[in-house]
Amino acid sequence: MLLHNEQLTLAIVDDHPIVIEGLKNLLASEKHFTIISFATGKDLLTYLKTGGVAILLLDIVLPDINGLELCKEIKKKSPDTVILAISNQAERSIIIQMLQNGASGYLLKNASAEELLDCIEKGMKGKQALSSEVKKIMARPSPNHWEGIPSLTKREKEILRLIAEGFSSTDIADKLFLSQLTVETHRRNIIQKFQTTNMFSVIKLAMEHKII
Repeated sequence: MLLHNEQLTLAIVDDHPIVIEGLKNLLASEKHFTIISFATGKDLLTYLKTGGVAILLLDIVLPDINGLELCKEIKKKSPDTVILAISNQAERSIIIQMLQNGASGYLLKNASAEELLDCIEKGMKGKQALSSEVKKIMARPSPNHWEGIPSLTKREKEILRLIAEGFSSTDIADKLFLSQLTVETHRRNIIQKFQTTNMFSVIKLAMEHKII
């Protein structure tokens, strides 16, 4: 249970209404919270111009802005806001990046109500707050720890850049005069080289290391 006597504003940013309602129900017994919610990062940033948020439960995949970048932006505008990521994204690299961008903790969406409250309390006390599943991920040897930046061929860089720009495999195949099967093979090879499981992580890491 939380020990704070003052009323705290807790904001939820998630574009799925069922998730927002679920979190509100989990926190309903905590009378110290005034709970507000937003479906987009832009709506939250607009609110922060005039209102404060003590605790923020932030999804990473949002319709208008990457939650990783939003986290960094919020910490610039409101450094005292405690940010806890709540996501289905279980990539170690994403968890690390979120913490580096200023989040106090990271929970997967299968975390229990008890874990959620415990993480909120830890975050408010200035401690790192990770759910049990996230702790397990962080404890494993890192598959995303490279001895160097992955080496991509000229064609792989070309395809990765087009993927990052939002082109589908079909579009890329047409654009580069390749078969769709060839493009898909390149996609798999790129993901394998980055030692991750999805293209979202690849693009993030590739941009960080200025590969694209």
